[in-house]
Amino acid sequence: MKTKLLNQFITKKPSIEERIAAGKELRKKFPRIKHGDYKPSPKRVDPLSILEQQGKNRVQNLVPIRYARMLASPFAFLRGGAAIMAADLAANGGTTGIKVQTCGDMHVANFGIFASAERNMIFGINDFDETFPGPWEWDMKRLVTSAVVGCKFLGGDEAICKESALAAVKSYRKHMKEYAMMGNLELWYSRIDTKSVLNVIPLNVRKRFFKITNKAHSRTNMQVLEKLTNIIDDKHLLREDAPFIVREKKTLAGRSIEEALGLFLESYFQSLADDRKQLLKHYRIVDVARKVVGVGSVGTRCWVIFMEGSHDHDPLFLQIKEAQASVLEPFVDGHSYQNHGERVVAGQRLIQGAPDIFLGWGEQDGIDFYVRQLRDMKGGLEFDPEKVKIENFPLYTSVCGWALALAHARSGDAAMLAGYVGNGDELDQAMAKFAFAYEKQNEKDFKAMSLAAKTGRIAVAVDA
Repeated sequence: MKTKLLNQFITKKPSIEERIAAGKELRKKFPRIKHGDYKPSPKRVDPLSILEQQGKNRVQNLVPIRYARMLASPFAFLRGGAAIMAADLAANGGTTGIKVQTCGDMHVANFGIFASAERNMIFGINDFDETFPGPWEWDMKRLVTSAVVGCKFLGGDEAICKESALAAVKSYRKHMKEYAMMGNLELWYSRIDTKSVLNVIPLNVRKRFFKITNKAHSRTNMQVLEKLTNIIDDKHLLREDAPFIVREKKTLAGRSIEEALGLFLESYFQSLADDRKQLLKHYRIVDVARKVVGVGSVGTRCWVIFMEGSHDHDPLFLQIKEAQASVLEPFVDGHSYQNHGERVVAGQRLIQGAPDIFLGWGEQDGIDFYVRQLRDMKGGLEFDPEKVKIENFPLYTSVCGWALALAHARSGDAAMLAGYVGNGDELDQAMAKFAFAYEKQNEKDFKAMSLAAKTGRIAVAVDA
């Protein structure tokens, strides 16, 4: 008797041409111009209430640091407000119905250069805390909005802000068409390596690109050793910098750090392949500290484990980071994972394709975590108006659009997506229109948060 799984493998699949045609047909159901629409729902939830609700599940004395970091600029607010935008996207009038493994928190600062398992330098998405199966266009709308908000933060005028948004969508369409024509294995093995990026950027930008890649190359475990540790009694220990890096004796659940770490490692170890387990066994734990990370992530539990191998110049730094429910989860039928750490890891493996060799997950006292190496040859664009040349920003967003296309092609139906997005610029213009409309919403919400800080509704840290 044929099983359901066997039937799946013996059933003839639609051709590339048929799937492209199906994507084109979807334009009748959901015209591309419709993506430009944005109006806040009459029942829109107060954005500060969304942040406050998130804060209830976080380390309470760190929440004011999160608010302070979000209040640094409208762009920082957008970065930290993924849950706000998710609710707005869900209430904004339907989708095409094409689902992918979304990043869930797609913005221009969530890309970077990192080393593959083979130590090749790759460009791609580098933050997966909110990853979830969902509508492809939600990632794109958040990306183009971040292009406009980020460009304004860097000092760009309306013209270059629009150019940056258009560049991201145009690149997405172009590369999706290429991925649609690939065989499944060819697509699976596709990477955006540094050589590929060099081939599409002009000579006058290459110096800046080399600077970024060289910085990523330098961010090794030895660099972390120098930056995060002090030598005390002839041995390296993690450097405390309260409240951002703190060595604690007990967890919030009241367990000693030693007991909690032992229980967690037993859980995490089960998520690793045997070869990774064997490698990890060669290291011993030297020190552990709690660390504040990111903007939107501030307040979630995060620990750094400093380990040592064959000698004191063989360090390994693992980051244990809490994984809470994705901001998309209330709005999309989702995943089958019981552990949110596993959700993050599975999503990263699917859409990044070249993840950290120590990527894994575990659970401790009912809290889900995932594990990755700290830094490990990672580098990205620094949103510093004094360092970034604004005229290069559209080029950068076009590479981001390329990376997003690869992520969606790997996890969704590239041919159907290619058929829907098409060859003309109708989608580009619509997405840019949405980006400017939502930029105004983001600015309004940022001002509301600033007022909440002034009136004392929220407590904001002085030094974040």
